[in-house]
Amino acid sequence: MTVQARRHVWMGAIPLHLHLHSSEVTSLPAPPPFLILAPRNGYLPLLVDAIRPHFNSALPPGSDTIWFDYQGLPLKWNIPTGVLFDLLCAEPERPWNLTVHFRSYPAGVLSLCEDEAVKWNFINALKEAFYVMYGNTKSIMNMSQSDQVELWHCVMKGDLEGYDRLAARVKPAFGFGANVGRGFGHPPSVAETAITNPVTRAGKPGRIPMRMYLRMVDQDLNDLFDVRPVSSWDDVVYVTCPIDVPKRQGTTLTLRDALMKVVPHLFSSSPTISNEVTSEAPSVMRASSNAVHNEFNGIVRVQGIEPSLDLPLDWVARNLCGPEHFVHLSVICTLVAPSLPPGAAD
Repeated sequence: MTVQARRHVWMGAIPLHLHLHSSEVTSLPAPPPFLILAPRNGYLPLLVDAIRPHFNSALPPGSDTIWFDYQGLPLKWNIPTGVLFDLLCAEPERPWNLTVHFRSYPAGVLSLCEDEAVKWNFINALKEAFYVMYGNTKSIMNMSQSDQVELWHCVMKGDLEGYDRLAARVKPAFGFGANVGRGFGHPPSVAETAITNPVTRAGKPGRIPMRMYLRMVDQDLNDLFDVRPVSSWDDVVYVTCPIDVPKRQGTTLTLRDALMKVVPHLFSSSPTISNEVTSEAPSVMRASSNAVHNEFNGIVRVQGIEPSLDLPLDWVARNLCGPEHFVHLSVICTLVAPSLPPGAAD
């Protein structure tokens, strides 16, 4: 694993061009747009202290919770900003033009974001990732309250060094982001022997926590400038997909392999899926075939890049995961994506 890669991920930011919604403008002239860099691994509500003073004098009386929309779609505050950008901007735009609101919170679309909701969303995601990797959440549950607060402050400030110092005190260490001198793809030492899934020996994760977001578009993937925007979150399928780490020494699982396990219907001909593999994927995404051709019919983005699908998945997990240890894959495809049961994506 390269320390430089993680540092670049933690430093990643998206330039935002924020306009106050016209219904909330009570002064003339209207306030000018506000430009700000939003950390990729951060969450939009965390920008409120920087944004509110710029628009405060133009707001109508009253108070409400800040929220954002992109082309009319309210943006989910519990999804990292970089993931929202990769998924919703089929053809990336810089700066990203968003509308900011301080009134009329769309509670029917977005869950409420009150008090420390963003912090606890992060902590709960970290617990979920640890359960996927180790089969339990003891490491996080045993952290002191002060360490949890300090960890959250490191995430908010983009302090990778401080984050790693805290992570080093947790046993087992923080999964794919810890032990930075050595990559999962390197041959293991004697102490790093066979892995049992999901609980591991030598403190090594047995599964990789991955979240996949699928969006269908109605035109050629090579020409996405005029693609129809997402008008509802019902048009996006997103699901948590734990991926087993190979038990056999020397076996390399690629990003392509992971996609074939979870979304085989997005390949030109669905590859053969074993019973073990099929059990990992959500039932709505299972498929099997005797075909061997595996050209992927989609675009995959993670941390703002479109990686080669032949990258080892362990390298992706170590270098491109978020601070909560999930690998967030945004997939744009031309095929009909399967639907989740109502409420499954909430």
